[in-house]
Amino acid sequence: MNRFPRVMGMRSGYDPVEVDALIGRIESTLGRGTHALEPVSADEVRGATFRAKRGGYQETAVDFALEAFVVALETQAKRPVRLAMAEPTGEMLREEWFETQAARVERVAFRPGRMGTGYNEDEIDAVLDRIVATLRGTTDYPMTAKEVREAKFSTVMFRSGYLIADVDSFLAGIADVLEQRA
Repeated sequence: MNRFPRVMGMRSGYDPVEVDALIGRIESTLGRGTHALEPVSADEVRGATFRAKRGGYQETAVDFALEAFVVALETQAKRPVRLAMAEPTGEMLREEWFETQAARVERVAFRPGRMGTGYNEDEIDAVLDRIVATLRGTTDYPMTAKEVREAKFSTVMFRSGYLIADVDSFLAGIADVLEQRA
């Protein structure tokens, strides 16, 4: 299975077998894949290393995806327990966490697309603005995780655009965050 783009030519990238094994454990931990795999923590994902293999996965694509998975794993670990009478400090911490995620979205910087192609920057920026407003609870039209996952963007050629793999990986992680906001 090719989960990520591969390096070209004689270059080396991350060993696909090792990366796929870790992704399988992450998906299992998040309840998306087979539940027979050993759970993984956000710290384990942060510290993960992979052997280099000729024709392997592009490192930056894997790294961006792992960053998004770290957020998803931390979100799952910090998911508040809903009690009939929730303590104000619990809700305050939850809102602070969403604010840190909104600030993270505001700070994200995507690499430029290769060979003069990429996602239309204006469209991506508009979606990011909606996500920030949703995370902060300042919009009458909050963006859902489903909308983020199903979003389609036009691509540009011969002008600046965002690297498609970077945007897709980042938005996948943010969709997981938005599920917690609902």
